[in-house]
Amino acid sequence: MPVRYGYRRVGDDDEFDDLDVDELLALLADDFMENGDLDEAMDRLLREGYETEDGDRVEGLRELLERTRKRRRELEQQADPNGEMQRYRDWLDDIEATEESELDQLLEDAQESGDERRERVTRDLVDQRKMQRDLMNDRLAERLGEYRNYEFVSSEAREEYEEMMGELERDVLDTYFQQSKEFMGRPDPEELARMRDMMDALSTMIEQDRRGEPLEPTFDDFIEKFGDFFPGAENLEDVVRMMAERAAAAEAMFNSLSAEQQGELRALFDEMMQNMEMNFSMNRLVSNLRQATPDIDWNRAHRMRGQGGSPFADVASVAEQLGELKGLEEFLGQSHAAQGLREVDIEAVRRNLGDDAARHVQRLQRALQGLKDQGFIDRASNRLKLSARGVRKIGQIALRDLFRQLRDSPPLGGHPVATLARGGDREETAKPWEPGEAVALHLPRTLRNALLRQGPGTPLKLHPDDFEVEEYEATRRSATIFAIDLSLSMAMRGNLVPAKKMVLALTQLISSKFPRDFVAIVGFGERAQQLKLEDIPALTIDYNYGTNLQHALALSRHLLRNERGERQIVVVTDGEPTAHLTASGEPFFSWPPVHETLEKTMAEVLRCTKAGITINTFALDIERSQFPFVEQIARVNGGRLFYTDVNDLGTYALDDFVKHRRAG
Repeated sequence: MPVRYGYRRVGDDDEFDDLDVDELLALLADDFMENGDLDEAMDRLLREGYETEDGDRVEGLRELLERTRKRRRELEQQADPNGEMQRYRDWLDDIEATEESELDQLLEDAQESGDERRERVTRDLVDQRKMQRDLMNDRLAERLGEYRNYEFVSSEAREEYEEMMGELERDVLDTYFQQSKEFMGRPDPEELARMRDMMDALSTMIEQDRRGEPLEPTFDDFIEKFGDFFPGAENLEDVVRMMAERAAAAEAMFNSLSAEQQGELRALFDEMMQNMEMNFSMNRLVSNLRQATPDIDWNRAHRMRGQGGSPFADVASVAEQLGELKGLEEFLGQSHAAQGLREVDIEAVRRNLGDDAARHVQRLQRALQGLKDQGFIDRASNRLKLSARGVRKIGQIALRDLFRQLRDSPPLGGHPVATLARGGDREETAKPWEPGEAVALHLPRTLRNALLRQGPGTPLKLHPDDFEVEEYEATRRSATIFAIDLSLSMAMRGNLVPAKKMVLALTQLISSKFPRDFVAIVGFGERAQQLKLEDIPALTIDYNYGTNLQHALALSRHLLRNERGERQIVVVTDGEPTAHLTASGEPFFSWPPVHETLEKTMAEVLRCTKAGITINTFALDIERSQFPFVEQIARVNGGRLFYTDVNDLGTYALDDFVKHRRAG
């Protein structure tokens, strides 16, 4: 089969059953939330690879790049076009030695015969042959050509010469046409004429296509006559690509030699093509192929350092593989691999790096495509962007992880068992029953499901899959503001990402389980501002100094002013207040904090308390600070205060929220 290099898009026929999109998104989210750049996070993930929850290692592009470089070095040691030239030189030397020996023996036999006339005629013949050979050019190409007009005295030397020329002709033709057919014997004149016709017809079609003219012959006519040269070709572009890649590989073989060696090898190929009366047709075709494929690097060269000779066709095949490896190496080494990953030809990877490498690239392709197909990411202004659905998915993943942590090691004790909240009005809706859930059957829906499953007739037998339970509208409604510290210390101490995960998880919980609740997010550094949920993953710290809790509480209180039910502000911070807003609305910062900052912050705490808003505070990094001020907030407001390590922040917050949301 031909060695071909190209690109393909992941198509509709590709299988995606083994996609680990959730895992990839979770891994991607960690880096993204740490650095705020989705493109860079994606590139790092694709470059480094990852390990699945099942323990499977998906190699990254960096490992594949090392494989590519190693394979390239191996191939460079397998090819040596000059070594093949030397093999033909040595072969011709052996032929000449055989001829020389035969001439010497012929003269010796004549001398021993005692026949003066025979000796004279034989000496004239020997001198003539030796003079003819002495006048031959030292360059291999010209010397071989001159031997075509030489009459060998030795039948053995003549047979060796014919064998060598046949092998050389096959080698030259295979260099350009091995991807389509191999010549097992010396091509006969009829076969050579057919090959010339094929090259001329292809050149004509390329020229017609370039001018925008109808193809004559048509492509179908061409394939019907010459299809055995191009197995698998479906259109003119396929044919051109197959021929161009092979011809470019031959050029790379020439370019890999020194100027002197290259000149000698080109002369040899020209001599052989001229001998087969194919020189004009080949030169015309190569010229057309160059114009038709500007994307191919026709001037590339490779370091071929093999030991000993190998057929020129094999060297060209190595050069073609090296061209593919060069393309892979350039892609794998580029800075934004995610942009071109889906275009990489899996079969090119498989040919050059093996099945394992192909599976790794394909898995990366499928995972990246899965993120796009499922609507988690998209591309805007040539930059990757996390979609709203992707933000929600990250929240679901974070929430799942927090519940898993609670299950394995509940930080605040166990959760209440599942109960049925009957404190509201029954809705005209039902949902499938889940094992472990308190049962209040929605009888009409349950019976209907049983009838649809079983069909008409009695007795009607119920199955757990038939059960649907009534849904109730909760009378308790909550309003929650998550106030996240965005000061410089949060990022420096590694607290920001866990805080963002906690917000995403609890926001997801509220939107899915308590859809009538109000939730908003406030970030505060030098100032406070309301944040959109979709902005949270890419959120970075405020590089202006300050922890303006006063402004954060004031803004949160403003957002809760029209909300009913239980209202709370969940504050996540790693330090005491160091900034406040002046009367003119400008931020003021001081470390250590001045009395005015603490006073204005506590005044806002009192306003929240008077408005019936609970302030629950999660204080991080107790080792670095004792947080005396947050203790005062808890005493004044009556809210809860948690000293927690950053690794336990999410589980503490989730546990506290679930308990108090279900209570009462």
